[in-house]
Amino acid sequence: MLQLILKKAIELGASDIHLKTGSFPVIRVKKKLQRLADFQALDEKAMELVVNEILEKNKKKMAEFEELGETDISYSLPGVARFRVNIYKQRTSIGIAFRTIPFNIPPFESLGLPQVMKKVVLENTKGLILVTGPTGSGKSTTLASLINIINSTREDVIITIEDPIEYLFKDDKCYIAQREVGMDTSSFARGLRAALREDPDIIMVGEIRDPETAHIALQAAETGHLVMSTLHTLDAKETINRFIGMFNLEVREQIRMQLAETLVAIFSQRLLPKADGSGIVPAVEILINTASIKEAIIDTTKFDEIPMLLEKGKSIYGTQTFDQHLEELCRKKLIDYNVALMYANKPTDLELKLKGITTGGRSF
Repeated sequence: MLQLILKKAIELGASDIHLKTGSFPVIRVKKKLQRLADFQALDEKAMELVVNEILEKNKKKMAEFEELGETDISYSLPGVARFRVNIYKQRTSIGIAFRTIPFNIPPFESLGLPQVMKKVVLENTKGLILVTGPTGSGKSTTLASLINIINSTREDVIITIEDPIEYLFKDDKCYIAQREVGMDTSSFARGLRAALREDPDIIMVGEIRDPETAHIALQAAETGHLVMSTLHTLDAKETINRFIGMFNLEVREQIRMQLAETLVAIFSQRLLPKADGSGIVPAVEILINTASIKEAIIDTTKFDEIPMLLEKGKSIYGTQTFDQHLEELCRKKLIDYNVALMYANKPTDLELKLKGITTGGRSF
């Protein structure tokens, strides 16, 4: 039954599949939900069988689910797709969310991402690169495509620490080892600390969730490694605040200085529906750690200037705010006018720019 549901979902182009006790399977296709009415509502016994199918070979994850009421794991349907799975309890019954992971890593050029992201990755061999965005914004796919660019161009040792492992990398010019939290290492922090003893050039951390992981990531970036990771934040300013805010007050200034010195770039993305309804397109805010940005990170009185610096740095460095990219996507007719305003940080300003109104001596 599970295989039939997943196969049907993949045939329909689903990005996510949702199962819960007492409900029909629900899938998300191009951001819209639809019920799989060809299947019966899943009762408690059926959901227990599905959980056993997914967790039967991983007793540790089964114990985690029974003790904590939730667990993450990867699941593979040979010849069809791989899935990132979250099994959880809701209203004392079982719920399961599947995220589809293609077997092949999408080429960077197929994702519609700004070319400057590729340039940043190729030009830097040390420091910290963060890919951020809300759940379902394509962070893992972007990170995998960037890693694959390095894999095809440089001879590096790459260590990944993930929970769970999503995309499967194949060695090209790089040597790549992938470790899964809960199976190959007990935590992100422990895996990251161990990675420093595994001769890495690049360390990819699936997500920075706690101050210990954040601190080791900074230390690794300081000592000549390129560290790439994700955060669940909406834009560059929030990312910097969230990163520093993980730490106790007495060390935040030190962390602020370390982050200012080691940060290479922040790519914050959201996925928007295309104007023609054919799929989705990423809108990306790009921060590159220039001298002015570094100063704004260190000097809190200048911190709010970051969006202005990103806007001004577009022609020189390739930086941009979300609203700048939304304007570009709208002018190229990749997204609708109303979608652009809906997602804008400053919808009124964006509306004026799209209407070609001159503001402050500049014509937009």
